[in-house]
Amino acid sequence: MRTVSIREQDVERDWYVVDAQGKTLGRLATQVATVLRGKNKPVFTPHVDCGDYVIVVNADKVHVTGRKLLQKKYYHHSGYHGGIKEISLRDQLRKFPERVIQSAVRGMLPKNRLGRQLIKKLKIYDQPTHPHLAQKPKVMEL
Repeated sequence: MRTVSIREQDVERDWYVVDAQGKTLGRLATQVATVLRGKNKPVFTPHVDCGDYVIVVNADKVHVTGRKLLQKKYYHHSGYHGGIKEISLRDQLRKFPERVIQSAVRGMLPKNRLGRQLIKKLKIYDQPTHPHLAQKPKVMEL
């Protein structure tokens, strides 16, 4: 048998929609990252973007276990001295629910140019509707 290495122009991309309501954050993120990377396809090639587009709806209704709502913190820095900012998961879900899922998925993708290209194919919305109906997304069951 020969190993098949797919080229960028030969990749066929689909669109999938995922409802995050009631789903656990980490389990949702691993399955979304797998589809974004293309590891669910038989023609997976590690150095080529062969994944599909993923739309996540109801991002504000994602579920976490344990005491993560109070204990998990997100950090970012303004660039100035003493400019580190901290926000808890509960406040982040209240203010910017799409950032919670995006940071969870981003941590599971490669930390290079390919990972930055893959994260652009993730579309996250906190309401049950999305503007990508023209792409005819398929419902992805988790």
